[in-house]
Amino acid sequence: MITIKVPATSANLGPGFDCLGLAVSIYNTVEVEPSKTLKIEIFGEGSDSIPKNGSNLIFKAYRRTMQHLEEPVVNLHMVQHNKIPSTRGLGSSSTAIVAGILIASEISGKAIPRAEALRIATEIEGHPDNVAPALLGGFVVSAYDEGHVYSLKKTIAPGITFAAFIPDFKLLTEKARAALPKMVSHADAVYNLSRAALLATAFCEERYDFLPVAAKDSLHQQYRLPLIEGGEAVFALADGLGALATFISGAGPTILSVVRTAEANVFFERAQAALESDEELAHFTLHRFVADNEGAKVV
Repeated sequence: MITIKVPATSANLGPGFDCLGLAVSIYNTVEVEPSKTLKIEIFGEGSDSIPKNGSNLIFKAYRRTMQHLEEPVVNLHMVQHNKIPSTRGLGSSSTAIVAGILIASEISGKAIPRAEALRIATEIEGHPDNVAPALLGGFVVSAYDEGHVYSLKKTIAPGITFAAFIPDFKLLTEKARAALPKMVSHADAVYNLSRAALLATAFCEERYDFLPVAAKDSLHQQYRLPLIEGGEAVFALADGLGALATFISGAGPTILSVVRTAEANVFFERAQAALESDEELAHFTLHRFVADNEGAKVV
């Protein structure tokens, strides 16, 4: 069987709405081989909710890519091993899309350039902020212009670690987007432009001391945070424990903090103690990630 491994992603990173993302060290894996009939088995996250028929997102992305390659769509036996929680702002749908594209490449025997794979993935997803780091790994800045995707990747140095506060409830992206205003002020737009540019430069130059300012946002988090029960308390906790930056991961409800690796053990110990002792935070679980700099791959 062919085995595909795709990392989780965190998009936006505060000010980089729909254009910034990074890959982190939790993965969905799928084993696949041609089959006479479509057979899908799912273990782990989403095993009771993800479709096991032709509407499965991995299979849909595979089918669309095979059509793009002008190859016959053969049925598959797929076994998904999911560790990334779905509908939590960690890019689980992007992992499925990217996996489907790589499966098509393997089944057809036709190599798909990463730029072309990224274009197909973005067409399916609608924006590149999650699919780009899922495919490429690392920290990625993306723009989607007239059907073309422009993405630049920066490998993340080991000096930072990521703390993910994952709640026990889902938040649909549609609901999170519906909470946003249809218009924003010029001042808010400039506020985010300056910080998104500073955030990208801080990652590229490894100037993590700039993150407390660079990760601030005025376009979406203030509207989405009320949808995350206990979210404000998590922000306050992480800030009090010395996080370099804290932001809503993607559309939420996961909240991600950036911590200096040298200080991570103390941060996680104290954060875990707070989650266990504070009833308002009891529905969050704490996970420790590092950056994934490789992106999706055939194992």
